[in-house]
Amino acid sequence: MTNGSSVILLTEYNQDEFHLLHAQTVENTMRYFARELGFADEEDFWGIVGLLHDLDFEKYPEEFTCHPEEHCIKSQEIMKERGIDEKIIHATASHGYAITVDIKPEHEMEKILYAVDELTGLIGAVVLMRPSKSVQDLT
Repeated sequence: MTNGSSVILLTEYNQDEFHLLHAQTVENTMRYFARELGFADEEDFWGIVGLLHDLDFEKYPEEFTCHPEEHCIKSQEIMKERGIDEKIIHATASHGYAITVDIKPEHEMEKILYAVDELTGLIGAVVLMRPSKSVQDLT
């Protein structure tokens, strides 16, 4: 899977600006950690996992409202139907460990995704509440 094809897949299932921005933020953060932690040769893989980690979240909100445990399950189904590499499927699903799936984050990248998803979401929420709508003036 290429970065271009992952963007196309993401936008097929997500159109809301918030979800797209969150996906891009997680992607860029994952790319940063890949470089910083000595996985520069896997940077694209880390980025694609970050971009697609919430693939199913926007398209199926009614199912997640009634059945929140379906998050990370639908994305696995979608990716398997598309013939996406099992490593990407496993990694994206692992961010729902102990919440919606029993797929434990094993690889260092999966553990980082587990934390980055929550932390970037929290930072994003803080930014939305600030008058500047920016991280630039956070102290």
